[in-house]
Amino acid sequence: MKKSLIIFSVIALFLLTAIILQSTRPYQPHPVAELKLKYSKKHVPSVDHSKLAALQVKFTTPEQVTEACNACHTERYKEVMRSSHWNWSREEYIPGRGIRTIGKKNVLNNFCIGTQGNQQSCAKCHVGFGMNNADFSFDNPSYVDCMACHDNSGKYKKAAERGGAPDPTVNLTEIAEHVGQPQRSNCGTCHFYGGGGNNVKHGDLEMSMFDPSKDVDVHMASEGVDLQCTACHVTRNHAMAGKVYSLSSMNRNRSTCEQCHTDRPHNSDVINQHTVKVACQTCHIPVYAKVNATKMSWDWSTAGRLRNGEPYDEDDADGNHAYMSIKGSFVWKKNVEPEYVWFNGTANHYLLGDKVDTNDVIRINSFNGSYDDRDSKIIPVKIHRARQIYDPVNKTLIQPLLFAAQKGEGAFWKDFDWNAAAAAGMKDVHLPYSGTYTFVNTEMYWPINHMVSKKEKTVACAECHRRENGRLAALQGFYMPGRNYNAGVEVAGKVLILLSILGVAGHAAVRVAAGRKRK
Repeated sequence: MKKSLIIFSVIALFLLTAIILQSTRPYQPHPVAELKLKYSKKHVPSVDHSKLAALQVKFTTPEQVTEACNACHTERYKEVMRSSHWNWSREEYIPGRGIRTIGKKNVLNNFCIGTQGNQQSCAKCHVGFGMNNADFSFDNPSYVDCMACHDNSGKYKKAAERGGAPDPTVNLTEIAEHVGQPQRSNCGTCHFYGGGGNNVKHGDLEMSMFDPSKDVDVHMASEGVDLQCTACHVTRNHAMAGKVYSLSSMNRNRSTCEQCHTDRPHNSDVINQHTVKVACQTCHIPVYAKVNATKMSWDWSTAGRLRNGEPYDEDDADGNHAYMSIKGSFVWKKNVEPEYVWFNGTANHYLLGDKVDTNDVIRINSFNGSYDDRDSKIIPVKIHRARQIYDPVNKTLIQPLLFAAQKGEGAFWKDFDWNAAAAAGMKDVHLPYSGTYTFVNTEMYWPINHMVSKKEKTVACAECHRRENGRLAALQGFYMPGRNYNAGVEVAGKVLILLSILGVAGHAAVRVAAGRKRK
């Protein structure tokens, strides 16, 4: 009997030791030094475009520059014309709807609402020009704008409200002679100012990211690795990895932290186990809008107020627009703690013409996922909340006409007449308008992926694992140690502790008894 007890105790001790060693076994991550070395090797251009005779001419139109580019890069414009940057759309599978073509052409938002009918203004952020021309076509290669993404002079800029055309002051020849791989300055010109101004839309993409410090973003910091956008958003044949889930529904062509850091990047295996259900960004981006405030809410229903018959603006204490006659009222915030949702990489969208009940908040996009979904992880998000125009008879969100060159065309930014803007806008998108409008509450979700903090400033364990006011308090339906109380788990834990103590005591007793017997 004693011999069996000794054998059992030895086996139990062996298993306990193995478990302890496994849980504390250091994991050797991909060395950060290797990553730094990899990305410190800056691209060296193989061609000096300023020496090419074809570019040493005076260009008078941007189309001439495109023609010169295409003369050498004979197939590249075809790649651009297959991209979502050019088409403002892509084919996506949406659960319950099948394969649909979605993009800026037919997905509304709760910022400036939609591009349809407003292309002359919106096309300032398009990799083309000519949207102010009656003959514009997405099939016309002469309208492809190579300079928007490839200018390395830092001097290229688009004109306001000219359908994507360059600013008249731009020296097209100088730009054409100074092109190369896309830089942050190219990407940021559009993506940092999306939604109508600096940091309006994303919250983690804004003008400070042109040259951020390490406190703002450890990856893009110029005194650090100084990554360009294309380091993560890898591009092949002008198809760029990384999709914005305001316009993408499928889990494909993603840019992920794991592509560099692997899914087990920490020395602690306990922390590595979190990556099964927690996205890297959840811990490593404790706040966003670190330098400049981001727009958190937008109330279109207050737009249209005039002073002495003229539109006006009002700013808050930090210089952000608190009110604009053309757009309504705004709330801005800085150093914002994200909200958190389950996300499996797929999303749903409100498409132009969708009928929707107004008894609840209308979600312009919604992220799919849950704790029970094996592909879901907790991610940080910015949720932008708005009140926007709605047709209560047809039960559809309205795409209003906002921009026009002259008064009298029905554009809200000129005439300040919601009924006329609704009628003109819905006519442009070939959808019915009842002649009646109201305003409804909407929400739009934006994943937070940038402004990664230093490791010393990551989210502390106690910020989530606590009973009250934890970061993940809104995510329920699963057990989280430190946050949730479960009688069964508590009892089981106490039993395991007691058994461990008894096991150690029993082992000691056996050792003592065996020693006495030998004597």
